[in-house]
Amino acid sequence: MRRLPDEFREALSGLRRARHRQEITLDEIPAPGRLAPFAVALAAEVHDPSAVERPELATGRFVLLHDPAGSPVWQGTFRVVTYIRASLEADLGNDPMVGAVAWTWLVEALETHRARYSEAGGTATRVLSESFGGLATRPDTIDIELRASWTPEGPDSTDHLEAWADMVCAFAGLPPVPDGVTPLPRIRRN
Repeated sequence: MRRLPDEFREALSGLRRARHRQEITLDEIPAPGRLAPFAVALAAEVHDPSAVERPELATGRFVLLHDPAGSPVWQGTFRVVTYIRASLEADLGNDPMVGAVAWTWLVEALETHRARYSEAGGTATRVLSESFGGLATRPDTIDIELRASWTPEGPDSTDHLEAWADMVCAFAGLPPVPDGVTPLPRIRRN
């Protein structure tokens, strides 16, 4: 087994220190093996804690890559690669600005957490699903997907994971919560 570089161990410690809302569950999953010599990946699910069936509101993946030799594409030795998916209400999903809004959530989350970064890029995709034949009774759905990556300035990943976790919650439709404030449960109306 090869020894982990000190910078990557520092990044892993930062991930362990990261705090997030109670509505989000993070689990380590197998990391991609070909993108960098060292990597760690986390899966996220956001649930409504007040719901009986706990429906999934949003999902995501957070991958931290490390190449001690650096990468000219990344312009650094670390790279964060992320994916987020959430269902949208029809009026929001049909808004032509929803992709720009999704990107704004990313930038604002990173800025709010003072996560220093460069070389950010990504795509926002709306996915319309229509059902036919034996599935025709299913309602149409619109999902938003954001694939993004950026280069952290240094090995401390705490702020980057906290910003991303807040962004997944934003995709799930949960309002931002300032430090020290506990959100009230969502009330579902029939």
